[in-house]
Amino acid sequence: MGLTVRPAAGRDSRMPPEASLYPGQTEARLPAARRLGYLPVMAIAPTAPNTLALIGNTPLVRLNGPSAATGCDILAKCEFMNPGGSVKDRAALFIVQDAEEQGLLKPGGVIVEGTAGNTGIGLALVGNAKGYRTIIVMPETQSQEKKDTLRALGAELVLVPAAPYSSSAHFVHTSRRIAEETENAVWANQFDNIANRMAHIRTTAAEIWEQTGGRIHGFTCAVGTGGTLAGVGMGLKAFDEDVVIALSDPHGAALYSYYETGELKAEGSSVAEGIGQGRITANLEGAPVDTQFRISDEEGLEQVHRLLMDEGLCVGLSSGINVAGAIALAEQMGPGHTIVTILCDSGFRYLSTLFNQDWLAAKGLTVPPWLVR
Repeated sequence: MGLTVRPAAGRDSRMPPEASLYPGQTEARLPAARRLGYLPVMAIAPTAPNTLALIGNTPLVRLNGPSAATGCDILAKCEFMNPGGSVKDRAALFIVQDAEEQGLLKPGGVIVEGTAGNTGIGLALVGNAKGYRTIIVMPETQSQEKKDTLRALGAELVLVPAAPYSSSAHFVHTSRRIAEETENAVWANQFDNIANRMAHIRTTAAEIWEQTGGRIHGFTCAVGTGGTLAGVGMGLKAFDEDVVIALSDPHGAALYSYYETGELKAEGSSVAEGIGQGRITANLEGAPVDTQFRISDEEGLEQVHRLLMDEGLCVGLSSGINVAGAIALAEQMGPGHTIVTILCDSGFRYLSTLFNQDWLAAKGLTVPPWLVR
């Protein structure tokens, strides 16, 4: 929570004297800097009891460009502000706590998971805080920044070639086998473990409802495991059935077709990491999806660039796709509505890809002028 700092040239005459004092303080007891006028004008959050208490309660920010363009209030949940830098911290914490409550994860245990990176980072942080070791299986195609982060966190990193889900070599199946072969290990199974979805029902949705004062008309995001879309959707619908829940699906995923026609059918491809699903996971079962949009990488990347240069937000491609989906939903619903989406993680996790001229050119994607050498 930020502070407004007032100049030291004397107390602002517009500020009432009592505003400068904390309860029980007198002018004489104030630190010198505060007597000179450097005074907090917002309440300071209490000290968190531990790192895990920092997960969630992320800010909701108005995106001014998309809001002005659509006549709606387009708001974004800043999930990159979680300790592990992504929305996946929420699922990681709930999955570990659920395993503990069931007696599956015991002191000195091992957490094993297959992930595109962010859930692994969240699990490694939660594991470190609770005294567990982590083994993370990840496709070798994921960003170098994610690999380096996992190693820095002390996770054992197993890289495997990218493979379809139908292959036994797929990273999810590989992680399951490792968990089965490792003593005192638990497989997190984020795709089909509904503790993932429950994290968003109990926290993300409730936070959005409170932060908007109940004035929310639509929510949208992309799907990786389905936990965020289904969990936030279910949570918001519990408050108000009329909130529209929309899928923002990248090319190469099959869910746009599924919610449009009932058939799982993929078209095209995407370079976005951590999103794009070809099956109905346990987390997606019963997801209250009202409408759906197919978003191209170029559309998502355009929003990544606009968010950076116009809003001062550096985010990844999944966030760009989410914002493009929020714009599409706002245009479908019309002016005057409040739409919320998710900024999943930071763009600093993709400096070697999304913000690399050579990589973008090799993928046939637009290179923004400020990256041209």
